[in-house]
Amino acid sequence: MKILEERIRREGQILSDTVLKVDSFLNHQVDTGLALQIGREFGRIFADEQITKVLTIEASGIQFAMAAGIALGVPFVYAKKKKAVTQAEEVYTAEVYSFTKRESYQVSISRRYLGPEDRVLIVDDFLATGAALVGLTDIVAESGAELAGVGCVIEKSFQEGRSLLEERGIRVHSLARIAAMSPGQVQFIDEESLVH
Repeated sequence: MKILEERIRREGQILSDTVLKVDSFLNHQVDTGLALQIGREFGRIFADEQITKVLTIEASGIQFAMAAGIALGVPFVYAKKKKAVTQAEEVYTAEVYSFTKRESYQVSISRRYLGPEDRVLIVDDFLATGAALVGLTDIVAESGAELAGVGCVIEKSFQEGRSLLEERGIRVHSLARIAAMSPGQVQFIDEESLVH
């Protein structure tokens, strides 16, 4: 997605060869128009998959899951990082590790909102180590739902996340794939050159 790559080049802050800060337009302050474009793009990519639910993890994936849900005409559900007092019902859970926060936590989704009748698209802001997304795929499997694929806004292709998901037979599509980065420069993978 060229517009996304341009915004990353223009506004992204590369803090190291593994840390990209995009909080001015994606995951702190959100460019709502761009978020809706991202949702429409995921809707276009996964249009033929008969998606019934879009799934993400709080908090940075919520706006993109909502936009994808709008584009696909389906609800979105997000995994909560902390159990609320109002969440008395049974839940699916998974342990996940956050690369950016450097901590593990348990995420949960109410069993009322995900089940064997669902065909799920997982959407998240970043794919790096893949830990959060693997946790969500485990929850989908536990629920008996069918996983149609994973859509990521930005992928750090030099990290192991994609291979962890593809080893499980999961379709992965990222809108901006970073091959390498260092302070002051970012190199993207051209998706069109990967098409066979």
